[in-house]
Amino acid sequence: MDHPETLPEKATAPPSRQQRGQAEAAELREGWRRLGRAATIVAIITSPAVFVWFDSVLGWSALASLAAAIVTVIIFRGFFDVVTRWMIPWPSTFGIADPETLQNEVVARRRLWWWRSFFKLWVWLILIGILAYLVGSLLWNALGTQTQSYLLASLPSYAISLPMLFLVNILILFGPFLAMSISQIKAYEPGDADWGVRLDDVRGQAEAKEEVRRVVSLWESGDQFEKAGGKRERGLLMLGAPGTGKTMLSKAVATGFNCPFVSIPGSGFAGMFIGMDILTVRYLAWKAKRLARKWGGQCIVFIDEIDAVGQRRSSLGTSMTADPVGIPSIHDFCFYGPDGALTSSGDLVIETREWRDRLFTARAERERPPSAAFMARVTGTVDRIVAPGGMFGQGSGALNSLLVVMDGLGGPPFWRRFWVNRLNTWMDASYIVPQKIGSMPLRLRRPKPANEQIYFIGACNAPIESLDPALTRPGRMGRHVWFRTPTKDDRQDIFDLYLGKVAHEAELDEARRRDELARITNGYSPAMIEQVCSMALTVAHHEGRPEFGWYDLVEAMTTIETGTAVNVEYVPAETRAVAIHEAGHAVASHVYAKRLEATRLTIRMRGSSMGHYYALEKEERFTSWRHEKVARLIQTLGAMAAEHVFYGENSDGVGGDVQSVTATAAIMVGASAMAPEQPDLDGVILDDERAEELRKKIMKRYETIGTRIMQRASFGSAFTADPISQVLGDPGKRRMVAELLGQAYVAAYATIVANRDAVEHIADVLVERREIYGDEVLSLLEECNLQKPTFDELDEASWPKV
Repeated sequence: MDHPETLPEKATAPPSRQQRGQAEAAELREGWRRLGRAATIVAIITSPAVFVWFDSVLGWSALASLAAAIVTVIIFRGFFDVVTRWMIPWPSTFGIADPETLQNEVVARRRLWWWRSFFKLWVWLILIGILAYLVGSLLWNALGTQTQSYLLASLPSYAISLPMLFLVNILILFGPFLAMSISQIKAYEPGDADWGVRLDDVRGQAEAKEEVRRVVSLWESGDQFEKAGGKRERGLLMLGAPGTGKTMLSKAVATGFNCPFVSIPGSGFAGMFIGMDILTVRYLAWKAKRLARKWGGQCIVFIDEIDAVGQRRSSLGTSMTADPVGIPSIHDFCFYGPDGALTSSGDLVIETREWRDRLFTARAERERPPSAAFMARVTGTVDRIVAPGGMFGQGSGALNSLLVVMDGLGGPPFWRRFWVNRLNTWMDASYIVPQKIGSMPLRLRRPKPANEQIYFIGACNAPIESLDPALTRPGRMGRHVWFRTPTKDDRQDIFDLYLGKVAHEAELDEARRRDELARITNGYSPAMIEQVCSMALTVAHHEGRPEFGWYDLVEAMTTIETGTAVNVEYVPAETRAVAIHEAGHAVASHVYAKRLEATRLTIRMRGSSMGHYYALEKEERFTSWRHEKVARLIQTLGAMAAEHVFYGENSDGVGGDVQSVTATAAIMVGASAMAPEQPDLDGVILDDERAEELRKKIMKRYETIGTRIMQRASFGSAFTADPISQVLGDPGKRRMVAELLGQAYVAAYATIVANRDAVEHIADVLVERREIYGDEVLSLLEECNLQKPTFDELDEASWPKV
């Protein structure tokens, strides 16, 4: 065993590169400290000689000589730092853990920056002064005495007028365009305006309203939330179809929040020249911050149609059309007229969630001025051809500036930060003002961020995918609230609001009537419901009645709907044919489309359509089963089947129906894998080979009928575009589409035959009443006791003659 004294010493690991670097930096820092102290001692020792020189040689007073000596010593000390720092490398501050050492380094760097700027400024002033003196002397001597006198007399006026003239020219050129942009910024202080909108007045958006209420509550009183470690949302983005209440809810927030409210449309940021949109954003931020300081530190900025400024920067100036994803909707191909009918004749309207979204979007496009789209195309063309980088129009400058403003509103005020930094730097550069005396600091405190809470609310009709991700990320507009188009229950809630504001008969307060009103107002927006109530009161007052009733509401609906009903008298035979046509839709729908509920049946002309059948989905759903899709085919072909049953042929009024069912069947086969149903011959034919042969024969017969029905003409419709043209161009898929149409038509034909008397009765009532709404339609269909027939595919007499 080794003796302890004889054990080898434990080897130590060599220092790492980082440790060596930190040791060298610390050594260099200590050397700088000693060198600085030595320079200060030299300056102090030589200061009496400087004082004597100013006092004795130049003859200055004792006080002036003392001040000049101090200034000279300070300048010498600064000059020494600039020269030595230029010759000797600066020590690294990386890895410094001691706060006092780090603070000393900050002071040293601040001193160096100040003195370096000071000497550089004086060098440039001296050089420019010498050059100006030499050139000016040559030019001045070349001028005559008279010219010299004139210049001396007019120089002050030129010095003032030339800058003013330049400024006036700038204002004349850019001022009107900038003023037009700024004029769209509307600022309202509490008490300035009352929109008369409260949160309770926003109906039909319970979930969205609750989400907004939660965010705004934190805006208003979220101090405890922040103390607990939370962070308030800075922005709120409202998404949804036009007319769903986004702007109205924003006004309700502004009214109830009791703080300044600044609004601007998204198009208000666009400028004629580059940079003007950035100035608009800066002015908006300045306005919001000023109002926030005035009213307790909070302000709301509302940007309507924010998609006009917040589109993806990579897509600005390019088409925003996205590739279709998922199963296409029938409304992408069959959406006709102001009511979004399934048929080009406009007589079949089915309310679904997809239909409402498409209807509200189309309605907003119709309300847009015709020149807006044209000017947008012209501006986009100019931007891409004349100045791709953004000489004209807004480009991405407004969006970039808006993003910076959203991030920077919480920083300290610029001028306060500027002066605090400059004063502290000057005191550091003077070498005579210490950092602190005892525990009392001798430097101005760093300014804290301004207590200005600016909250942004954006409203957008476009898909969120079209907005720039930098705008919609957390920290900016990270809270997203979706507004849906009003469902039946939402419309009932809206009717409860507006009926409570106008005089009406007591019957309309019944739950049955309110439910009926909600059912028959397919696709109505809150504004349309308000207009219906007001128009109904107008009708009643015109007839001398103080209150309006049910039929006044029906009349008001007829009046305000796009395609106002025209009271024309058809030829009696044509009137009955139209009634049979619409009764065929109603009967087939009532028997097969159990998911739908009839809301209106009419033979009054609207637009180019001589009659209409309206229905809505009883429940909000996002998917459909095959039998529900087939029921839609049967429902649509019910009118054609009724014409064949009663007249032995069909009119050209079924053209829209044929087009709609062709598109629907093509989507079913091509996108949803919904093939025709094979005939069930089990138990009827025992021979499998014979059963298969008979099954093929039956399917061929269905195909023959469907081919007769299928629309194959091209009139520039959706059938000339994908995906329907691809499906119909494939022989196998086309055959299945024809078989689906054949099966649907045979079912519709059998239904009309089995309920012929009921169809005739409904047509008679329709001829007499002209228009039936809500519960009257349902009662009429229920009292007919409609039957769903059983079709025997082996019975030759059951097959229609087409």
